[in-house]
Amino acid sequence: MFRGVNTINLDAKGRIALPVRYRDRLTEEFGGRLVVTIDPMSKCLLIYPLDTWEGIQKKVEAMSTTNPATRRFQRLIIGYANDFELDSNGRMLLPQKLREYAGLDKQAALVGLGKKLELWSEENWDAQHEPFALDEELPEELLNLSL
Repeated sequence: MFRGVNTINLDAKGRIALPVRYRDRLTEEFGGRLVVTIDPMSKCLLIYPLDTWEGIQKKVEAMSTTNPATRRFQRLIIGYANDFELDSNGRMLLPQKLREYAGLDKQAALVGLGKKLELWSEENWDAQHEPFALDEELPEELLNLSL
């Protein structure tokens, strides 16, 4: 559903406007209802249609709480989750805590990754452009991928 990288602006209030190609689809298929949370493994925000998020949250809640790392993950990803409904201009106001976590300022990169979007500060996104080092150990699934 989502793919590509878009440069978007945050206004002085911390609002972002989703690109029309995403906005129309989100409004038609999901009533413009979204969930935004942090990515506990990267300094970016994760944006899901509400229906998609609900399935993910059920899986996270079902994880065992006996492992401290699992509990921490649950607290972070669910604890930072915020519900949003796009306004008539396809905008949403991101809370200060979320903006601070991702280092968001005036410009950001909105990255489509299939069923979700990631929102990165320009600086953090640019750091992702580094190619894999030749001596870096790649996961098995990447070694078996033919592009």
